[in-house]
Amino acid sequence: MIDTHAHLDACEAPAGELIARARAAGVGRVITVGSGIASCRQSLAIAARHEGVYAALGIHPHQAGSDESEQLDDLRALLADERAVAVGETGLDYFRDLAPRDRQRDLFARQLLLASELGLPIVIHCRDADDDVAAALDSFAGTVVLHCFSSPPLLAPALERGYYVSFAGNVTFPKAEELRAAAARVPADRLLAETDSPYLAPQPVRGKPNEPAYVVDTLATLAEARKTTPAELAEQIDANATAAFGLPVRAAA
Repeated sequence: MIDTHAHLDACEAPAGELIARARAAGVGRVITVGSGIASCRQSLAIAARHEGVYAALGIHPHQAGSDESEQLDDLRALLADERAVAVGETGLDYFRDLAPRDRQRDLFARQLLLASELGLPIVIHCRDADDDVAAALDSFAGTVVLHCFSSPPLLAPALERGYYVSFAGNVTFPKAEELRAAAARVPADRLLAETDSPYLAPQPVRGKPNEPAYVVDTLATLAEARKTTPAELAEQIDANATAAFGLPVRAAA
């Protein structure tokens, strides 16, 4: 199994401990996500120390109103690292509105351009901004990963355009019927799973800090929603992540 989205640098426990527990749970690979330049550097350092860990690097929409938004040249340099497999997370967040919306849109557009120039997939954060995110992505020809999918209205354009759709621990919550229904509709070769650690721990461990090992709980819920087995779905999601992020193909067991 793979956890396609974790913020290992934001977790309290040392990354080495989290990765060891993940491997014990059957999670052999993790994509750790940097949000801002300092976080991106930490994410690359973690990936360098641990086999099977890769990095997605970006500037979060919450940071669009800060000096971080002017550091795209630094981000470009960091993305040259062989362990960097995607741009992001980036996108729009009109729910918290921690940065002016015009600044968010500008930063998002510049990171889309960067991903296009570098030929890298882009990892999308979207909260209460479905229409603007869909419009911004309309002209993007690269690989799109909708992280922590929680916007059912985005499902139709996602399916039409062939985006990868990644589900986090919130799909396991008792009242998340709409998300589980969305997960059942995603084509098998476009489904991903993640933890978004240390946030959004799945229902069996809700209230605790999340960590990559807990992606197995999200996987179990997704398998139930899709009427398949966790083992079969784990293999499919690992293959999907390998294709989406250009990861090394794993040897058959």
